[in-house]
Amino acid sequence: MRKSVWAVVGLIALASAGAFVLERGGTDLSAEVKRLREAVFGEARARDQSAAPAPVRQAAAMPVEAVRPRRGEATSDILAVGGLQSDESVIVSSEIAGRVAEILFKEGQQVEAGALLAKLDGSLTQAELDDARARLDLAESNYKRTNVLAKGGNATQRANDEAFAGLATARATLSLIQARFDKLSILAPFPGVLGIRKISVGAYLSPGAAIVNLEKIDALKVDFKVPEVYLSRVSVGQTVEITVDALPGRVFTGTIYAIDPMVDVNGRALTIRARLPNPDLTLRPGLFARITVKGPSVQNVSLVPEEAVVPRGKDALIYQIVDGKAVETKVRLGSRKAGEVEVLEGLITDALVVTSGQARLRDGVRVDVVANALRQS
Repeated sequence: MRKSVWAVVGLIALASAGAFVLERGGTDLSAEVKRLREAVFGEARARDQSAAPAPVRQAAAMPVEAVRPRRGEATSDILAVGGLQSDESVIVSSEIAGRVAEILFKEGQQVEAGALLAKLDGSLTQAELDDARARLDLAESNYKRTNVLAKGGNATQRANDEAFAGLATARATLSLIQARFDKLSILAPFPGVLGIRKISVGAYLSPGAAIVNLEKIDALKVDFKVPEVYLSRVSVGQTVEITVDALPGRVFTGTIYAIDPMVDVNGRALTIRARLPNPDLTLRPGLFARITVKGPSVQNVSLVPEEAVVPRGKDALIYQIVDGKAVETKVRLGSRKAGEVEVLEGLITDALVVTSGQARLRDGVRVDVVANALRQS
């Protein structure tokens, strides 16, 4: 529209210029017309150019670091965490009430099964025991005498039966008091290492009161959970490797010996128990353990750095680069090893995988690979 207006104005100007020149009798009409055309149409072109929209600038590409997935060997190992436990563990306690007379152990001491750990005051029980023995002697004498008389017809069968019942009662009473007397001595139920004592001499103990903990740690157990999807990949007798933060660089080997038949419905997980030898008592119950359930090796799998994986809720995502743009992809992961993770599904053929800068990326954003540590498959 603006060009048409300027064209009309130009034609009017040219016509006026021609009339002016003819009136003056000039002969250089072409030069005057040329000058007017340049003045009119040159200004119009300048106005049109200034009114033209500026070209749209594209957004700058996001700088990222990326690598190419590599093909390599992976194991079907299963990773888990758990806690070490004593092979056997008990809080040694008193079965009866009494006052502590002696403490016969040292804290941290290794003891054998049946070792005497403490004694309760037995003066009253000893007196009861002596009384029961005397009553038993009397009952035995009474029965022998009555039995002889009964055989000679000088005592009734009822008297003989009552004498026998008295003898049986005296024996039972003695056994009961003897058992109570024996329980005044606190014994170790199995071999192990004693912990910190919780009593002092003179303390009065109620039945069940804790005295000291006893731990059997020449072998240890470890309980851990794995997702239910690994049910077919775990079995009794399978080897596990265990590491603890307290002893960096050391790997301990154990064996699975029990799998709970019930699946944990809350976590959809299997509960597994393994045992590992600990002859030098280096490991201690309660240590945090990292467990690797060893499985067979798998060849020619796709591996990417762990830092390439972006967790989002229950999903695992990676950003791949296709035609200079980031492609957000949901992937299914497999085993992990030494800073790498196996990708089972989701990789795009020949695409680079972003390892740094994902926090600013969105699907479809242009990217610029600034540090490309390419690894050939």
